[in-house]
Amino acid sequence: MADKGPGPLVAAGEILQMLGVSRSRFRQIQQHPNFPRPYQTLSVGSIWLRAEVEEYIRRYRRPQPPADDEE
Repeated sequence: MADKGPGPLVAAGEILQMLGVSRSRFRQIQQHPNFPRPYQTLSVGSIWLRAEVEEYIRRYRRPQPPADDEE
């Protein structure tokens, strides 16, 4: 049976969307002691396990109101 890998990965751009924050705010959030460490750092930047980022959001972030597409 082949190894399926670590699971879905996300980079900073995807995490910005998941959190609904700016790049500078994301840099601040990364300093939170409970924010997951990158799964790996590549020449183009860090990548994280999506499941770990989603768990952080569930545990430590307030729910964001849904975006209103009508405006």
